[in-house]
Amino acid sequence: MIPQPGPAMFASREAEDEYWMGHALAEADAAASAGEVPVGAVVIISGAVVARARNGMVAGKDATLHAELRALRAAHYAVQESRLTGATLYVTLEPCAMCAGALVLARVARVVFGAWDDKAGMAGSVYDLLRNPRLNHRPEVQGGVLEAACAERLTRFFASRR
Repeated sequence: MIPQPGPAMFASREAEDEYWMGHALAEADAAASAGEVPVGAVVIISGAVVARARNGMVAGKDATLHAELRALRAAHYAVQESRLTGATLYVTLEPCAMCAGALVLARVARVVFGAWDDKAGMAGSVYDLLRNPRLNHRPEVQGGVLEAACAERLTRFFASRR
């Protein structure tokens, strides 16, 4: 487990979000180094990292191995609960429909993401599944945290493949 910051460490929620997004960015960098799309995620409960993950679709030959789903699975295992009601998920890219659905089903309290995804984003870009009023759970959502750093990694990754 990562040494945890104390509550007085953060001057604001924005500072806290940027701190934890930095951890998600480290996962995204590791994904890129492994030849995966650079998306990383961390799950925080009560100020502690309970799970971290990166995209693994290429290595796993499985389209469902998105960073968010891998982080959720690890968090469920770590806390031995089917619901993550006090959790915040930090992810470097706006969640897709599959991941947004899983976040709703897991009852994650808050979703914080970096780069917007105008092709598949389900937190406001293409559709807002996370805040759909017809669903029985709607997490708090904050987008655009360290957006430039998150988007730059994706841009660099895809430019290297063209």
